[in-house]
Amino acid sequence: MGTQWIDGGAVSGSGVDSVTGATRAPGPNREPTFVVPGRDEAAATRMEEFLSRTGRRPNVVVILMDDVGWGDFGCYGGGVAVGAPTPNVDRIAREGLLLTSCYSEPSCTPTRASIMTGRLPMRHGLLIPPMYGMPGGLSGEVTLPQLLSDAGYVTQAVGKWHMGENRESQPQHVGFDDFYGFLSVSDMYTEWRDPYFFPEVVYSEDRTEWVKNMPFNKCFVHATRDGELEEVEEVTVPVLSLLDDKWCAYSEQFIERMTGSADPWFLYHCTRGAHFDNYPHPDYLGRSPARHPYKDAIVELDAICGRLVAALERTGQLESTMVVISSDNGPEMETWPDSAFTPFRCAKGSTWEGGVRVPAIVSWPGMIQPGRSSDGLVHLLDLFATCLSMAGAPERIPTDRYIDAVDQLSFLLAADDREAVSNRKFQHYWLTSQFSALRVGEYKYMLSSISDDDTDVLNPGGFTGVVQRYGYGRLYNLYLDPKETRSYMIRKLVYIDAIIGEIGRHQATFREWPNKPAPASTG
Repeated sequence: MGTQWIDGGAVSGSGVDSVTGATRAPGPNREPTFVVPGRDEAAATRMEEFLSRTGRRPNVVVILMDDVGWGDFGCYGGGVAVGAPTPNVDRIAREGLLLTSCYSEPSCTPTRASIMTGRLPMRHGLLIPPMYGMPGGLSGEVTLPQLLSDAGYVTQAVGKWHMGENRESQPQHVGFDDFYGFLSVSDMYTEWRDPYFFPEVVYSEDRTEWVKNMPFNKCFVHATRDGELEEVEEVTVPVLSLLDDKWCAYSEQFIERMTGSADPWFLYHCTRGAHFDNYPHPDYLGRSPARHPYKDAIVELDAICGRLVAALERTGQLESTMVVISSDNGPEMETWPDSAFTPFRCAKGSTWEGGVRVPAIVSWPGMIQPGRSSDGLVHLLDLFATCLSMAGAPERIPTDRYIDAVDQLSFLLAADDREAVSNRKFQHYWLTSQFSALRVGEYKYMLSSISDDDTDVLNPGGFTGVVQRYGYGRLYNLYLDPKETRSYMIRKLVYIDAIIGEIGRHQATFREWPNKPAPASTG
């Protein structure tokens, strides 16, 4: 085949080049995606065959872990080698697609809200995690569970929410039929109760009462659509150690209850682990070869993935369900050794690769070719457009605001396409309200970052680093230099016009589609 030129890019018979490949936006408010000849048509045919075979749309399970690093699972080089075997996750990876360049935002709330809205934090306004009763920013947003619900899906959220405690941002008010979990983040419930970390509070009645009177919900809760929160149990340290087991049991019951249902369903299961501080379930205490709380938590999370997939298999729903396993950001290295593992530079709270490149596994037996791996660019917010495509409802994607999500369905369903690019050409990195970097192919152009210089912090990583801007952009080849230590812009000037052009296009979308103001409480 010859070369076809579209929108200034080249498509060759051997595939699409990740830097020069042609792109086309599905709408004026949408991200440009690669033009891969025949791939959309092949995916549509496979989906038609699925609908003919099953008579219904596919289910979706998203298992989102907390602060788990790129290198923690065995299938990414961790597992036994880092003191926490993950046989269930590794098996799921072998049976599906392993992504090596999947991205999150630098911290948990921005990532979670981006999954819900398909929009970057600078658009939805949740730039940092809300703490101790701070409101969220989902009011006025159009959410994935609501759109799936409108398309006939049953929607269930379980586990950590952390997108705000105000009524408008609670899960039962943004599209979920049912929610069972807690509204905030693990350490907020326990740090002030633990004499090892907070002796000045635990051993002071006045300070203990002071924290107790702070306006945040101290329980894990239950709610149904449009209803009020029902407090289930106060989250003490002993209760916290049991939460992932309880939440898994609740999701298993949901899966069993949906057996034989004519309606497809969406399960958003968010674990407590492995966010600091980890208090392992008694059955997993000391179970990891490392015999360390963080590693014990990883072993338990692996078992939970196995339990949820086993429930799908036991109920005959496995081949009708796409399962996604990932983490909401890179590791929290400042709590070392209660922290995750990444081979990249820096950690959570930064836009270095260690802060935002996360593990991601996608499995759908009979639909996603087993044993595939890809370094194509994917962002977790792509779940927004991808799930709506699977639901047969892409027309429900809003047209009155900019949507950053890319529909990755045709990429996921590609047949034995081991080296194919994803549908996403560009990864845009934002450091709260500051544009930080752009990745295309193997190249990352960086304008600002957080320093992880060990003269700045004891345990370098993320939040406690120093924000720095560069007078001249830095260019890193992530294949040759995954630690991002050697900029060689001067040797690669040929790429600069294309990179600067895309940064300009991206920044122009904020002028053309003004984002709502960020809530004052989130910076």
